[in-house]
Amino acid sequence: MSPSVPSERAPLRTRPGLVLEVERSTPPVLFHAGEGFHLERLPVGSRVVYPAEPVAPLDDPEGAIRHALANPVGDSEPLTALLRPGMRLTIAFDNQALPLPPMRRPDNRQRVIEAVLDLAAEAGVDDVVLIAAHGLHRRMTEPELRHIVGDRVYDAFAPQGRLTQHDAEDHDNLEMVGRTPEGEHVEINKRAATSDLLVYVNVNFVAMDGGHKSTMTGLASYRSLRAHHNVDTMQRSRSFMDQERSELHNSAWRMGRLLGEHVKVFQIETTLNTDTFPKQFSFLQKREWEWTARDRAAFMATSKSLERVPPRIARSIFHGIKSPQKMTGVTAGEVEAVHAITTQNVYRQHLVPVQGQADILTMGLPYVGPYNVNSVMNPLLVMCVGLGYFFNLYRGKPLVRQGGVVIIHHPTPWEFHPVHHPSYIDFFEQVLPETTDPAEIEAKFEQDFANDPWYIHLYRTSYAYHGVHAFYMWYWGSHALQHVDNNVIIVGGNPRAVRRMGFKPASTLRDALEMAEDVVGRDPSITHIHNPPILMADVT
Repeated sequence: MSPSVPSERAPLRTRPGLVLEVERSTPPVLFHAGEGFHLERLPVGSRVVYPAEPVAPLDDPEGAIRHALANPVGDSEPLTALLRPGMRLTIAFDNQALPLPPMRRPDNRQRVIEAVLDLAAEAGVDDVVLIAAHGLHRRMTEPELRHIVGDRVYDAFAPQGRLTQHDAEDHDNLEMVGRTPEGEHVEINKRAATSDLLVYVNVNFVAMDGGHKSTMTGLASYRSLRAHHNVDTMQRSRSFMDQERSELHNSAWRMGRLLGEHVKVFQIETTLNTDTFPKQFSFLQKREWEWTARDRAAFMATSKSLERVPPRIARSIFHGIKSPQKMTGVTAGEVEAVHAITTQNVYRQHLVPVQGQADILTMGLPYVGPYNVNSVMNPLLVMCVGLGYFFNLYRGKPLVRQGGVVIIHHPTPWEFHPVHHPSYIDFFEQVLPETTDPAEIEAKFEQDFANDPWYIHLYRTSYAYHGVHAFYMWYWGSHALQHVDNNVIIVGGNPRAVRRMGFKPASTLRDALEMAEDVVGRDPSITHIHNPPILMADVT
């Protein structure tokens, strides 16, 4: 019996993902488009890549967690053997950037943290601190923290100052652990670096998450993050979801191994199924030809309602969604051994075999990505989610060929959350009018934004992303930009915002396809990635 998959797992009865070739009789295909969605009729011969249905969750998540803590993988003792009175125990956990949408309570992290704290209390460990591992992300609000860790943990730790949020600019509370042979600085949260045991609690939403990347982004300083959050690293990653071909992960792994020589890290990773939307939006998870009369009625009623309300109301409705996705696996122990099992669990849910690349890749972006939870999907985030995340949802080869075209559906409003994304506003107004080239942007502008005292103040004291974060959003899509030679068309977006980013606006999918033919020729091959729910194309 595997130490990470207890016998109480329910049997799998899941239909795998599929690739549908569009025929004349194929119904229109659903495209997400921000705080809304619509149907599009794709040309005959197009391919649609559909995700697998949700795999069966664990019957007893709490029991599975206890089993994992007692039966770690890799070179690790059970958690109880690592706990003792008088020790310094730090529990770090992933922030609100995942999963998407936020899952219904109890969150995976709450379940795991409560189990760890129960064992720590039994062992007589009093010096326990929890750290939200933000990296350069914004701080969480109290409701967001409560949602992740639960009221019991929040009320026990927050009033005493023992539930903290990582501050990458608090230099008095950063610790330089060392440098890798490649010159990468390993500088992380001092409390974590000086603990007798660092427990990291992860939710692996996609294959990119977890492993050494957890500590080397979530607990790192800007100096450390620069080692792998840069244009060269991003452009040499093929893809972010395939650790073996990701230079981002190569760097994080080197740094994480160095950290492991100085700090005992006990990694706990969980995976989720793709039961993404609640019942009232269940049609979003179905293949269109399987919609019932009730599904069609729900689609029509929801679409019409969203058209009648102001965007801010629609945004509020969507950001109120809590996903019914459930835990499918939990593994604990040594970081790399844990992550190898986690990755297989993620691939088991997400991978869809696809043969060959297309001339054109189409996608519809939903209302939320990792960096606009309870916020606005601004134009930079449209670029990041479309070209950084959706484009990189592949193993082997991208879904679109070299020199092809990417067509994105999203309203792309010229709108920014002034509290969450202040540096994004200035990046959009000051940097992009001068150049959209990622390498030139990095060389000419990054340091000014990264070291700006006002951005640092807002990051530390308000709820703002770090000043450099806007740059990372642009870098995140640089591999895609390079691959398709900047041939990106956005359907339904604000034309000025789209052009500001160096892309082409189109009013309809038909217009976009005609524009794309100027690049790829007549009768192009077309692939549509039907996401979310999340899928990952295994392209051969």
